[in-house]
Amino acid sequence: MHSEDAPTRLQNAAILWSVGSSTAADVIQAACDCLVTGVDSPTLNILAGVSPARGSENQELRRWLEGALVELSLTYYREGSREGEEEALRIMARRLLAQTVTPRDLSSWAYRFITYDGTPLAADLIALESAYDYVDSVYNGHPYTGTTTADLDADVIAEARRLIGDATAESS
Repeated sequence: MHSEDAPTRLQNAAILWSVGSSTAADVIQAACDCLVTGVDSPTLNILAGVSPARGSENQELRRWLEGALVELSLTYYREGSREGEEEALRIMARRLLAQTVTPRDLSSWAYRFITYDGTPLAADLIALESAYDYVDSVYNGHPYTGTTTADLDADVIAEARRLIGDATAESS
């Protein structure tokens, strides 16, 4: 996950925070990492100085995040925005394909943080999460089921590839 450069980590932390999947402390740490690697801007300095202590950190983050991202030519996604949800899905899909999360982690994440009310791009992953639950509870791993968790894993991987526009999704 840390193969990304510092501004990309900041962008990703901010996007995941916008959907409730990351904490303000994660975003503040990513801002500090930018400064350590020589990436600097006036508002980034303020953002990196926000106290990650529980309480007002989300308000302070809301106050400074957009300006810091814009100064670094990064994209700001408003909390709960459809665009932010779609980018968060792509971040998590890339993490799956980089093998830093499992297929079940991705489907569970989509179910928890995007939900059925979120972007339609998450619908297939959310349905797959329900399928995992069904296979786990009804068949309890017995061989008489026609669908296995390995089948579902392959479906989640194919969906992740589709989300990021990977042309090999069709061939696997």
